[in-house]
Amino acid sequence: MAHSVLVVDDASFMRMMIKDILEKNDFTIAGEAKDGQEAVDLYKETSPDLVTLDITMPEKDGIAALKEIQAINPEAKVIMCSAMGQQSMVIDAIQAGAKDFIVKPFQADRVLEAINKTLS
Repeated sequence: MAHSVLVVDDASFMRMMIKDILEKNDFTIAGEAKDGQEAVDLYKETSPDLVTLDITMPEKDGIAALKEIQAINPEAKVIMCSAMGQQSMVIDAIQAGAKDFIVKPFQADRVLEAINKTLS
């Protein structure tokens, strides 16, 4: 059965890039969100197998959303997406329960490696 993924990024073209990589590799898109609050709401609705979560977003950032998702489900599998130079935020995210991170611009093989490792 295909794994479902919730894709969260405030930039629609970044969501499209991740969705394209996932769909070409037989993943199902559980939903997509443009900010942390929408991510938490959709997580509750869809219970996806995995979440790709941007760190820097309006309304509620990725780390705040990660903490809320972890509170809903301590076993949640979340991979953070970050721009170069956000190392300290990535460390905060890993400490808050993120399983891995991918750096923008996304490389398909790295995205798939992180997802497959996290799901296994």
